[in-house]
Amino acid sequence: LWIGYLQWQARTVGVRNIAEPVVHDYGNIENRDAVLAYDSMEPQKDEAGRVVTRWDGITHKTHPVTGLNVPDENAKIVQWRYINPRQADWPQVDFIVGNPPYIGARTIRQALGEGYLSALRSVHPHVPDNADLVMYWWDKAAQLLTTQAVKRFGLITTNSLRQTFNRAVLEKWVGNGVAITYVVPDHPWVDNADGAAVRVALTVACAGKHIGQLHQVNKETSLDDGEVAIEASETQGVITPGLTIGIDVAASPALRANKGMSCVGYQLTGKGFRVNLNEAEKLDPEFGHASARIKPLLTGTDITKTKSESFAIDLFGLTDKQTRSTYPAIYQWLIENVKPERDQNNRASLRDRWWIFGEARSTFRPSLANAKRAIATSLTAKHRTFIFVNAADICDSTTVMFALPDALHFGVLSSQSHVHWALAAGGRLGVGNDPRYNKSKCFETFPFPSEDTGLTPELTARIRALAEQLDAHRKQQQAAHPELTLTGLYNVLEKLRGGLPLSAKDKIIHERGLVSVLRTLHDELDTAVQQAYGWSDLGPVPWADEVARAAWTDNLLQRLVNLNTRRFEEEASGTIRWLRPEFQNSAATAALPDAEQTSMDLEPDEAPESTSPVTPKPQEQKPWPATLPEQIKAVADILSATPTPLDMEAIAAHFKARGRWRDRLPTILDTLVAIGRAQARGDGRWIHSVY
Repeated sequence: LWIGYLQWQARTVGVRNIAEPVVHDYGNIENRDAVLAYDSMEPQKDEAGRVVTRWDGITHKTHPVTGLNVPDENAKIVQWRYINPRQADWPQVDFIVGNPPYIGARTIRQALGEGYLSALRSVHPHVPDNADLVMYWWDKAAQLLTTQAVKRFGLITTNSLRQTFNRAVLEKWVGNGVAITYVVPDHPWVDNADGAAVRVALTVACAGKHIGQLHQVNKETSLDDGEVAIEASETQGVITPGLTIGIDVAASPALRANKGMSCVGYQLTGKGFRVNLNEAEKLDPEFGHASARIKPLLTGTDITKTKSESFAIDLFGLTDKQTRSTYPAIYQWLIENVKPERDQNNRASLRDRWWIFGEARSTFRPSLANAKRAIATSLTAKHRTFIFVNAADICDSTTVMFALPDALHFGVLSSQSHVHWALAAGGRLGVGNDPRYNKSKCFETFPFPSEDTGLTPELTARIRALAEQLDAHRKQQQAAHPELTLTGLYNVLEKLRGGLPLSAKDKIIHERGLVSVLRTLHDELDTAVQQAYGWSDLGPVPWADEVARAAWTDNLLQRLVNLNTRRFEEEASGTIRWLRPEFQNSAATAALPDAEQTSMDLEPDEAPESTSPVTPKPQEQKPWPATLPEQIKAVADILSATPTPLDMEAIAAHFKARGRWRDRLPTILDTLVAIGRAQARGDGRWIHSVY
């Protein structure tokens, strides 16, 4: 803030008017933690009185067999316990200006330690656990606004402010005593720590209800000094928690019709799970057959750019002893290439089950079991495209999978109706500022066309045919010209739509990818999908006119929001338009709805399905049982007694002295899901063996 003041003074009145020394000791600068206060720190100790340590996250050593760098188990740092933790008091001021540290939800524990994170969460119970560190500043500042302790605050945060768990903080305050008066949702920035290019959001807020200024960055130009010149447009209106004016697509509720049909891909949590073709053929005697344990691996980059021809070892459903006896070569490979890394993981479940993916998506796999193919998209991508994949392929955590083998759904997802919805509902991420597909906001809320909107058998057949042609056309051209990528194809398609000239490279892509054919397929598909919604009056997207395109998009989004509202009300009265009724509405899956809703297969930016991101703690907490069977029964009792879906935090809140409950709950919930399915098929002996 002081540097900014000096820069402003130098630019307006000159450096000669700046008094020296430029920094004065007014006694008002405090060097301390802004969000956590405590009396002291002491080392954590286990039940035997030994000091608890963890790998420092930095030091590696060379593995004696593989020669690869693996975590050095001797490089330990102490885990600390914070005595009498509490929220830090902020000085009494009129204005708050801040640039809090950019530490994402995934890296807080590694950067600051388990003890710090536990203490921080305990004193800020209303900030979701999966929120970025900056949200503790935003929440505190908003709280001070509502108590009239300050007049206004302005914060620079990461541009993930609109992601689910971060957005929950904004939803708590914006419109409830706090108004955003100025916002730039997405702005280029250079991180002072390492000089890396990042994306930030700038928000200014005050108490009450006010009209705000929304600035959208439309053009960025890199300058010689490393800075970026921007051109932005301004819109005025009431700013929503989604940092928009008017339509807030991300506020739409999830629909039961879409439940269980999407999932972020498998999170391997171990580089050694990934192998090349030669290694796969040597390790798996059944490689290439349906029973193989080494399967094709697909990443987001494989979808949008160049296919890597990699494979992944998938041992889901096997114990370590079964793996050792049935697949000894794979077992040895994982011992040497995965176990050393997993041994240093903070989560006991990942250390103990080191031969299984970190997130094996156990509750999503049944939806793929009877499907020959599925749909996949890159989690983060410049262009939102979807492809058909083999249902048995390993789509990793940089993708989103859809258990929808029907080309009808593929066609709707690939249409502009869904693409615009996904762009409006999802956030942006990465250096390239590419749109991110948040399944809970982009897919689970999206209302698909149905008979009630005008989807006839004839239109269904047409959408299916066009969708099959679209997928086949792209794959055929990429097979004939391996250098073609979906990003390259859609870069050229974007220029064609906007009437922009093609470069020499673009013309080669256009010729080899038959991009004009791709364009006609998309245009015909968009028309058919609009007819299925009963919205033929919308007409084609006015690609070449930016103002007209924005108006067209707003019109489309408003209709989709209205349809989402209507479907949500229908579902409340019992009418659910399932996407796959034969699976979603079967007796087996209906037997345990709440248990499936508590699946741990969540990415940090994926919200639980509960309408409230923060569940109040029960007034009376029960002791956490000592044995696994008792723990399973206790969690089952909580689930059966609660009518609404619960996330892991809400379940754990029912217990006191629960220790490392995170490590045990995924196993318990997976077991409960399996028990529910066994109950549905009447297999009492299997249930008894589980206990």
